Amino acid sequence: MVAMNLVPGGMGGTETYATNLARLLAQRDDVDLRTIVPGNARGVLHSDDERSVGFVRAGHSTALRLASLAASTLGAPFIRRRMSGADVVHYPFTSFTPAPPAGMPFVTTLHDVQHLDLPELFGPRDFAYRERFYHEGARRARLVITISEFAKRAIVDHLGIADDRVRVIPLGVDHERFTPATGPRGDFVLYPARGWPHKNHARLIEAMSRLRERRPGLRLVLTGGALDGLGALPEWVERRGLVNVDELTDLYRTASALVYPSLYEGFGLPPLEAMASGCPVAASREGSIPEVCGDAAVLFDPHDPEAIARGIEEAIDGADRLVTLGIEHARRFTWERCASQHIAAYRDAVGD
Repeated sequence: MVAMNLVPGGMGGTETYATNLARLLAQRDDVDLRTIVPGNARGVLHSDDERSVGFVRAGHSTALRLASLAASTLGAPFIRRRMSGADVVHYPFTSFTPAPPAGMPFVTTLHDVQHLDLPELFGPRDFAYRERFYHEGARRARLVITISEFAKRAIVDHLGIADDRVRVIPLGVDHERFTPATGPRGDFVLYPARGWPHKNHARLIEAMSRLRERRPGLRLVLTGGALDGLGALPEWVERRGLVNVDELTDLYRTASALVYPSLYEGFGLPPLEAMASGCPVAASREGSIPEVCGDAAVLFDPHDPEAIARGIEEAIDGADRLVTLGIEHARRFTWERCASQHIAAYRDAVGD
């Protein structure tokens, strides 16, 4: 598993995916997992055979990502020697830099092609980065792994990749950590998401302003990175930023509801984690979210603040029904199943 663009704590759901996948693969008797990571990501991906590359240091911005990939390219011979002996190479963060040795099969995970569906949200440099490193890797890989049927359709349509070369493997939930709560819930709504444009914070805050006219004590708690870019917020909005997993677990277990107004997701893991924690969910109708949530959430139009407000209110008022549905629905998603499906994909890529 090669992850030269891994930024610890800065990659949202894709990092959750890679860390849990590596953790489960490392526990398997039928897999020998080797991870190759930047010097500043030592220990992030669980592996008995970790090989960090000290001269590569990945960063958050497009410029820093490009710098890390440039360093990986310059150091390609050194990094490729660390791949020697592998049956297959997996790039879980899409960018396949450096490419594996000639003749060695590789798979790449392409979580979404949001930059092609919503190009207005991307600057020229970020779009060019994705076009160069996402598209070429997906076209050259033996198999492309993605995380929802929605994402697969977009990849096939936009990139022209054959349907049978794109494998859908849904993400999982850590059911040992996220367990149904039995205690009282607080008077707040939770939204765990980085402050990226497609996460739709502005409309959510407008929706909450409207909802507070009917429920004046209701607060909004925001977690995730890059929230400072949201600017000044009302006093009833709590901007917690990046939180550790214990704090996030507690928030899931005590929130009146989780709201997920994102305009685009290749998967969208927080609704499932909330369901597993016994938290009612109100979520967007866009992207993969209806596919992931099924009938266990209240779905709303994320472009309409009043629809968001009504969705939150319906989730709070229908908590008993939604909690039961959500717990059962979330049980279908496990990291163990995700890991097993990856192993099957690796074997198909090798030709076993």
